[in-house]
Amino acid sequence: MTGVVDRLSALDASYLYMEEATTPMHTGAVAVFQTPPPSPDAAFDYDRLVRLVQARIPLVPRYRQKVRWVPGNLAGPVWVDDEAFDVTYHVRRSALPRPGSDHQLHELVARLLSRPLDRNRPLWEVYLVEGLSDHRFALITKTHQALVDGIVALDLGQVLLDRSPDPEGAPRFDDDWLPHTEPSSLDLFVGAVGEIVQRPTAVVDLVRHGVSDVRRTVGRAGSAAGSALSMARHVARTAPTSPLNTEIGEARRFATVRADLTRFKTVRAQHGGTVNDVVLAVIAGALRAWLQMRGEPVNARTTVRAMVPVSVAVAGEGASSVEAYFVDLPVGENSPVVRLHQASYAMRAHQETGTAVGAQSLAGVAGFGPPTLHALGARAASGLSRRVFNLVVTNVPGPQVPLYLSGARMLEAYPVVPLAKGQALTIGVTSYDGTMFFGLYGDRDAMSDLDVLGESLLDALDELDDRER
Repeated sequence: MTGVVDRLSALDASYLYMEEATTPMHTGAVAVFQTPPPSPDAAFDYDRLVRLVQARIPLVPRYRQKVRWVPGNLAGPVWVDDEAFDVTYHVRRSALPRPGSDHQLHELVARLLSRPLDRNRPLWEVYLVEGLSDHRFALITKTHQALVDGIVALDLGQVLLDRSPDPEGAPRFDDDWLPHTEPSSLDLFVGAVGEIVQRPTAVVDLVRHGVSDVRRTVGRAGSAAGSALSMARHVARTAPTSPLNTEIGEARRFATVRADLTRFKTVRAQHGGTVNDVVLAVIAGALRAWLQMRGEPVNARTTVRAMVPVSVAVAGEGASSVEAYFVDLPVGENSPVVRLHQASYAMRAHQETGTAVGAQSLAGVAGFGPPTLHALGARAASGLSRRVFNLVVTNVPGPQVPLYLSGARMLEAYPVVPLAKGQALTIGVTSYDGTMFFGLYGDRDAMSDLDVLGESLLDALDELDDRER
């Protein structure tokens, strides 16, 4: 071939095959920053963001590649260098009417994240949002799940942030990138034929993994440490009937909730379990109140099944991976403490295997690991049937020290986990710098009361925290 190509794995290609107008397959993140003090050297603006992305993009070379399809689908699509790569197409600028409110930011996030990415270009976008109140600005990122595998490509947001507030002290990276010549359609066709001659089963594999039933391909993908993503296990029972499983449209809603991390640690100290168990118990309590306010039937046996990605160690490899587990959240249980004990019991079997990676280890991932780990969790969920679980809950601990974007301190960090077909709600959770940040992402019609669910999360935490009673 004329240029160097790298064929997508069956798993990575499946996220492109599965994508529909109602289910764009990209993950997102929303970070809010404090504008640095006014000075010629500290001002943060669009040009500064472009320079920063240009400086860091050598760390994620996949971000300058695009997907090319093989004529006749004789083989899976390939990654090729984008000879016309234009960073300013991917780094975009938006603004809210000053002083912009958090609600206006949420509406903008919902609109931007609901739009599919341009498949003719590298599959990512970053938006600088100016005009937030209290001298703040926001960064919204969109990254296709086919792009982030945790091995070859991490999330761009992971490499933009520094632990130092001094932008001049940030590491520098040499960039001598010259794109390889993009292969022609004939090159791709000939290359695919050559693979078929050498491996006749390639077409059968393509049909089995990429066209006929791509959901079967969701088995393994890379994690932040370079190992594998395991298929969710124990899929023996269908999920409970829930208003969370319904036909969804193209429009979205987004809401955020934040709470002091010490409150979750206090509940853990009072009642046992882990911080993740407390998060699940809080979500169970919030869903209970939300269902009751909707007039949905809630009895002692009512549950909502969450698909919970858990980072685990890979035996003998010194690495970690992400595995998907199912937890039946006890929304029918009246006692908040009993809900916590039941959530702890449900997760204990996974923790007792001795393979679970601790929060401290995860938070120590170089850069800001949560964006990549949330993306891997979303990858675990996307290929599974809506009949198996009701919603996705990703909880990834982040660093408990301040991080900076070219000198601007990050104040808040919210994950945006994409909706799968038939899923009306996802909840992403990240702890950072002493605070727990919840990102609630829902179908616009099915979750018209998303803000009510957000408020219920804080009420459920109050129920568990004895200091509040």
